[in-house]
Amino acid sequence: MSDIKLPEAFTKRMINFLGEEDFQKLVDALDKEQNTSIRLNPYKSFNPDWKGQKVLWSKYGYFLNERPSFTLDPLFHAGCYYVQEASSMFIEHVLEHIELPEDGVFLDLSAAPGGKSTLLSSFLGKNGFLVANEVIKSRANILKENIIKWGLGNTLVTQNDPEHFSGLEGFFDLVLVDAPCSGEGMFRKDPDARAEWSPEHVSLCALRQERIMDKAGGLVKGGGYLLYSTCTFNTEENEDMLKFICTEFAYEPVRIPIDPAWGIIETELEIEGNPYFGYRFYPHLLEGEGFFITILKRPKNATSLESKKAKDFKHPFIKSVGKQESKILIEQLGLPQESTFYSVQESCFWLNPSFQKVFEYLTLFLNIKYFGVELGKFNKNQFIPNHEWAVSTFEKKGFKNFELDKEQALSYLRKDDIMPDGLPEGWVLVTYLGIPLGWLKNLGNRVNNYYPKDWRIRKK
Repeated sequence: MSDIKLPEAFTKRMINFLGEEDFQKLVDALDKEQNTSIRLNPYKSFNPDWKGQKVLWSKYGYFLNERPSFTLDPLFHAGCYYVQEASSMFIEHVLEHIELPEDGVFLDLSAAPGGKSTLLSSFLGKNGFLVANEVIKSRANILKENIIKWGLGNTLVTQNDPEHFSGLEGFFDLVLVDAPCSGEGMFRKDPDARAEWSPEHVSLCALRQERIMDKAGGLVKGGGYLLYSTCTFNTEENEDMLKFICTEFAYEPVRIPIDPAWGIIETELEIEGNPYFGYRFYPHLLEGEGFFITILKRPKNATSLESKKAKDFKHPFIKSVGKQESKILIEQLGLPQESTFYSVQESCFWLNPSFQKVFEYLTLFLNIKYFGVELGKFNKNQFIPNHEWAVSTFEKKGFKNFELDKEQALSYLRKDDIMPDGLPEGWVLVTYLGIPLGWLKNLGNRVNNYYPKDWRIRKK
């Protein structure tokens, strides 16, 4: 139970909105311990024995019987699952019930720390392409780390303000905006949010959301979808924002089927004579935190922007890799014959060639933080593999594997000096329960640990 009381103005608002009886149930729910939930990475084989009840609207979501120490679980660092709030996993259900192209190009505009981006990445799989964007540099770095650990190689991580996307109107098949909000739905998870709440803060958030949506609303191509979500309860940041979007841009309503047993509340708002739908999640009605989402479809006759291929790709720091070096990468590393490669400061990156034109076009507009899979670099004809490749879902041919036990795995993740018995010489991909963790290099008299310094765990 939180020692911080609910703000009086919030209490009055919610009583008017829910009624006395439901509001008291909400208060009781907010004072109960939150259930921890995770979403599995379907591309990394992992079946935890501590998972419990299924999240009803997600194929891969589970509540946990008890909360483990994620920091001390090597598979957490290997990207086998993401600790994600259950309500936001509803986006997976939404994606399954709208008509999207298999090779779609998606944008997560406010993506950090990466829960919704990794969900979109899983949905797109090997056929689609995701732009995961975050405006704040420190948060963009966390987003990049989580995308790397997820390992699918179908994502471009960018750090841009929404207005930087203005040249990309009508470009994306789907745009997700999980808008910065007043956080009322996090009052249980983050009690400090209660102290920060005020009616003025709600109004400030609504103004910020309008500025974001004024840019984001035009980015969806004809026939594409806009998903707008918040983790708050008030209508000012939810239904009123839905009305704002539909006033500024042409959008059609989308209704998503839900099971009444789930406890999700469907709201209906009439705009210019048409019903538009929102979906509300309340902690007293379901297992999950406060959440709101609405789904809109761009009319098919709306603007659609296609990427234009330049004759010669030129970028300040991203360079195309030539055919001869590409052939060596494919042959030595066992990568797909159909591969596109780029270099950044001599380090080689893989990209799905189906999205070469899209990627190169996007580099004209956006500040690039990461893309595809970083493989490593050549040094005197020897290939030095990168950690990013190790934790990717790509096969690592030509390298020896060595299985670590849990204590050895944790020592590796702390970047300790370790020399397990029986470790082969040379570059070795170390695994835990068959899942790659990263690289060691056994030089005979010593072993070099190549786990990224900035990612090492400090907890004993």
